[in-house]
Amino acid sequence: MRDQETIEPSWDARIAHLPPAMRSPLCRKAARARRMRLRAELGLRAVGPVLRRAIDIGATLVALILLSPVFLVAAIAIKATSRGPILFKQERVGQWGRRFKMLKLRTMGTNAEAKKTELQAAVNGALDGVRFKIKNDPRITPVGRILRKFSIDELPQLWNVLVGDMTLIGPRPPVWREVALYDPRALRRLEVKPGLTCLWQISGRSDLSFEQQVDLDIQYIDKTQPVDEVKILVRTIPAVLSGKGAY
Repeated sequence: MRDQETIEPSWDARIAHLPPAMRSPLCRKAARARRMRLRAELGLRAVGPVLRRAIDIGATLVALILLSPVFLVAAIAIKATSRGPILFKQERVGQWGRRFKMLKLRTMGTNAEAKKTELQAAVNGALDGVRFKIKNDPRITPVGRILRKFSIDELPQLWNVLVGDMTLIGPRPPVWREVALYDPRALRRLEVKPGLTCLWQISGRSDLSFEQQVDLDIQYIDKTQPVDEVKILVRTIPAVLSGKGAY
């Protein structure tokens, strides 16, 4: 009986099990390019937080200097038209539940917190999800309405960004009584550092429902790239100047 002929495997079959870098010069170049790209991505991830922090510090220092006349005029108007401090400090919840004192220019009377419970019971729809927000809030002073309309009352939060409590872009920091009512999905807002502006601030602000705000915050956390953050910053300026959705 004649020996059965052996069939030699093809060259592609013989090298299929080899690592890409051993198959051919072209494969070695492709593997080297992939390694270089991976190193670049890992390096960018490593320096990303440092670069973001540097941008936060540089941008806020410039903004604080340029906006100092606005701060001065607003402070004089607040002090001349109502009793109480110029700045309002409120405990907010930041990344992973870290608490900090957020600064605002005072836009309400000094008894605003005491009246909140009464308004919550008296005004239909004052609670939207876990958020308390009403139009034509009687606690707001006349000067305060102007400051709120153009978000001037939020400018002291540049200091919060400077000291590291907040960043330029991220979900807005909530108060603890709201966080205590969050469902697991809403708690995702605390995965990143809170921001001075965010995606929903340029998409309708307080006109959006709480659920819509959560949706946009999660979209920011999961999908936003650095170039998108630049767009958010740029779009914040016309959104603030229009005053739409601010109350």
